[in-house]
Amino acid sequence: MNETTNFQQFEKMHEEQLPVPKHKLHDWTHFAGLYAAEHVAATEFVIGATFVALGAKTMDIIWGLLIGNILAVLSWTLITSPIAVDTRLSLYTYLNKIAGNSMSKLYNWANVLIFTVISAAMVTVSATAVRFAFDIPAQLSWYPTNVWFVVIVLLVGAFVVSVAIYGFNAVSEFSSICAPWLFVMFASGALVLMPALSLDVLGKTLPSGWADFLSIGNQSIWTGVNSNGEPGIGLVEVIGFGWAANTITHFGLIDMALLRFAKKKSYGLATSTGMLFGHYIAWISAGIMGAGTAVILGKAIVELDPGDVAFYALGWSGFVIVIVAGWTTAITNLYRAGLAAQAIFSNVSLRKTTTAVGSVMVVVACFPFVFSQILPLLTYAGLLVVPVGAIVFAEHQIFPKIGYTRYWSKYQNYTHSTPAVASWGLGLVFGFGLNILDVMSFYYLFIPTWFFTIFVYILLAGKYGAQEQYPEGEAKELTQNENIERFQQQMADAEPVFAKDTSAFSKVLKIIAYTALAVTLFLAGNVLFGSADELAYIANRETFYTLGFVCTVLYFVTAYWLMKRGKSATV
Repeated sequence: MNETTNFQQFEKMHEEQLPVPKHKLHDWTHFAGLYAAEHVAATEFVIGATFVALGAKTMDIIWGLLIGNILAVLSWTLITSPIAVDTRLSLYTYLNKIAGNSMSKLYNWANVLIFTVISAAMVTVSATAVRFAFDIPAQLSWYPTNVWFVVIVLLVGAFVVSVAIYGFNAVSEFSSICAPWLFVMFASGALVLMPALSLDVLGKTLPSGWADFLSIGNQSIWTGVNSNGEPGIGLVEVIGFGWAANTITHFGLIDMALLRFAKKKSYGLATSTGMLFGHYIAWISAGIMGAGTAVILGKAIVELDPGDVAFYALGWSGFVIVIVAGWTTAITNLYRAGLAAQAIFSNVSLRKTTTAVGSVMVVVACFPFVFSQILPLLTYAGLLVVPVGAIVFAEHQIFPKIGYTRYWSKYQNYTHSTPAVASWGLGLVFGFGLNILDVMSFYYLFIPTWFFTIFVYILLAGKYGAQEQYPEGEAKELTQNENIERFQQQMADAEPVFAKDTSAFSKVLKIIAYTALAVTLFLAGNVLFGSADELAYIANRETFYTLGFVCTVLYFVTAYWLMKRGKSATV
């Protein structure tokens, strides 16, 4: 077969079915922005309140979330990123190479369902902010009770789909704009509502120091008593919660879809922007905001929805943060769902599968029960996919070290891999069996399940032919990869090169954008540190609401303009 014929073969394949070419790789800043925006999400308002309802203690929150989220960052860096960078493939495509069509399609259908529902939940959360702004009643039933709420969901969902269908670049560009602003707003919300808590607990607007902060936390936020009046969760559970919240993407290897674009394996550390801010600072800030809003409204924190909390913390900017934070997470998860669907319908483009899945997602988002059940969904989804991540980890990382042949099932021309299917099934039985027997905290079930599945897969694969050598198949694989590289280099040579925008006007736009963020943070700090009494606090808070919203508008206008100018320059 000559080179032209080989290239024709690749031209018939969709881009997502091939390894990511070198000219489309990104540096660490793309991933820092992507993970920051995805994990500083509207659900942080919900999860922040959940720790309060579960009865965690203040010091357990401070140390437990720090340790748990560092473990999550290390999981991405040591488990997900190396495989993604080695293969340059999404998990969906890679799984097809080692497990065949049958298991891949079953697994991909599961992922379409999981990520469609997660994306729908984010859209529903975003809609709560718009609902609040237009005085639409809270949606407390499992089904929608107001036609205008449905209209809002459809509009919010349409935007999410319109961004996601343009692929990874569009997702990362949108995230890079939102991430700095989300950082500032979550920090600002905690500063703005801390005086309300301090007045309630200490009788003064400003805590005197660390001891006062702990008093506020222990008495008004993380009291150690759950919503039923019983002793709450401890340090071990908080660590597990922080680590397990994203098992679906790191131990489960779903984020191969994102990290396959990374130039280096070490870029897994860029997830720290999402974990150490989004799942650490933002969860703590959300707890403070939720408790502060509860004090102002005289309600229990579990009675509040994200729209309530965001408005009393940030004013009109609060509506924007719930909408934007919901969008950023919904877009990323819809992109994942579209990839999974495209792996099933390999003859259909990613844009079409994402549009189809997005249409279903918007309909699902109209039903509020999806949002209310998001935490159980995430935990069970993680346990569902972790065994598959274990199978891929064993095949890619362990097999070469123990003398087994990687891709052995493909070389045998199997349409499905019995060891892979059996290992997944036994892993599910083992994991959910441990859950039923209640032998350990649910948050840690993914660890023994992962190790158990690796052991079972190595054992079964060895019996089915992984210990044998396949020189002809390996040579064909090597030739195929070399041809793909030459094809992609040819494509790269034909693409325009983007020049770095260094114009004076773009520099001015950048200065304005970041000045708007700095002013927002200054105004929030003034609410906490410049309010001598309750009247001054209320006045400063109102000033923050007004000027903070002006800064929000100014930031997004200038940041978007700057991004468009940076994309327009080509050589």
